[in-house]
Amino acid sequence: MTDTAPVPPAPAGIPPPLTHPDGRVELAEGTRLPDSPFANDDLQPVPVAARHWTTYNFTALWVGMAHNIPSWTLASGLVALGMDWKQAVLTIALGNVIVLLPMLLTGHAGPKYGIPFPVLARASFGLRGANLPALIRAAVACAWFGIQTWIGGQGIYLLMGKLFGGGWENAARIGGQPWTLWLCFAVFWVLELAIIYRGMETLRRFENWAGPIVLLGAGALLWWIADEAGGFGPLLDQPSALGWGADFWKVFFPALMGMIGFWATLSLNIPDFTRFGKGQRAQVWGQSLGLPTTMTLFALLSVLVTSGSQAVYGEPIWDPVALSAKADNGFGLVFALLMVLIATVSANIAANVVSPAYDLANLAPKLISFRTGALITGVVGVVIMPWKLTETPELYIFTWLGVVGGLLGTVAGILIADYWILRRTVLDLADLYRPGGRYWYTAGWNWRAVAAFAVGGLLAVGGSYSAPGKGPFPADGLVPLLQPLADYGWAVGLGASLLLYTVLMRGTRISSR
Repeated sequence: MTDTAPVPPAPAGIPPPLTHPDGRVELAEGTRLPDSPFANDDLQPVPVAARHWTTYNFTALWVGMAHNIPSWTLASGLVALGMDWKQAVLTIALGNVIVLLPMLLTGHAGPKYGIPFPVLARASFGLRGANLPALIRAAVACAWFGIQTWIGGQGIYLLMGKLFGGGWENAARIGGQPWTLWLCFAVFWVLELAIIYRGMETLRRFENWAGPIVLLGAGALLWWIADEAGGFGPLLDQPSALGWGADFWKVFFPALMGMIGFWATLSLNIPDFTRFGKGQRAQVWGQSLGLPTTMTLFALLSVLVTSGSQAVYGEPIWDPVALSAKADNGFGLVFALLMVLIATVSANIAANVVSPAYDLANLAPKLISFRTGALITGVVGVVIMPWKLTETPELYIFTWLGVVGGLLGTVAGILIADYWILRRTVLDLADLYRPGGRYWYTAGWNWRAVAAFAVGGLLAVGGSYSAPGKGPFPADGLVPLLQPLADYGWAVGLGASLLLYTVLMRGTRISSR
């Protein structure tokens, strides 16, 4: 959407950006943005020559991110809540097909302009206002980093306990946990940060081989539990405790929002990765092949193994680490330990360190680099005490993922409305970094985006509720009037903010270039 609104002149010495035949835009060769509080080397647009991630790179990225312990517990947690394997796989497959669409829409700006998520958010929220969605996304990622690191450390602890005997698990306690568990947590924390500290290219190479290895490990766990159960028949015969009636649908819709909320984080900051893409085809095909297919396959493996554990042990064991620890074979334990390490490192670094590293750099570009942001993420991920968030499937799926999904869906609605509906994918690259330019609004804030976020967020999570004794919210919702919307938080947040932002901005003059 364009008009004749006056446009501030470009800074002296900066030539117009180059637009390539395939639509990709970059700064003119040899051009660097002027020194300002809103730019540093990590936030600068990636030159076209450095955008070389292929379809395989994006597919491998998603394989590596999808094959992780929280993804496993997400699917197996649905079985623990009463679904059979068909219902659980249906819920997860549908959720990932739905979340793929905003993923592709927000990812478009990455290959086209070479910009990360917090810079894209400047077009709608303003240069300063972009810190609002960026810090929300960073806070969520820090919590996820802590969760994944705790699970990874816990996995090492349990499996090492099987190898070294009771002395490992019965060690002296510090803060209510054995000191050996804290040691595993710390070692795993250092390992992750050491990898990401080497940069995005190291991450790309790691993901290329980590994803397929983890898939093989999940297959091996399925083969083992099927052998213990006496074949695949018992895995497929476990009945649903919910049926297909009203009891199922009461669980299905909040669970579906939880499935969407699981990757709602990446639906915002996917430009952090697609900015390195060779073009739109690479990111579209890579994500389409990588996300819904691998998540559905991994979900199928997870629910089959969990159903098998119910057949073998009389109860569903939704934690694959706890299930692996039941194996008596030493080689199997070492193999399981390696899978836990690779799966968790692969997913956690890509999904939960890259984004806050950029988001925190956006907060103070002159003080915080990508590497500094990664270190801050690691510290915050410990402070939030992640072991509390995964205690039960109800708290994990409904409370944590549901609320997170609602808030992040609200941000996604604003980004999509601004980039696709109002600006038709046309941005002024230099002005995304320049105070006083098109995206400065009022002192760096676009109050319309803030208003749309506040209203959408209230509608999405204001009615959050918990079953008695199952969570932190009142049984009739934080705002009882909004309780009926709580089970659809992500969709409500995205739809409400998209519509409201579009209406508010329609009354303003928008210059794209």
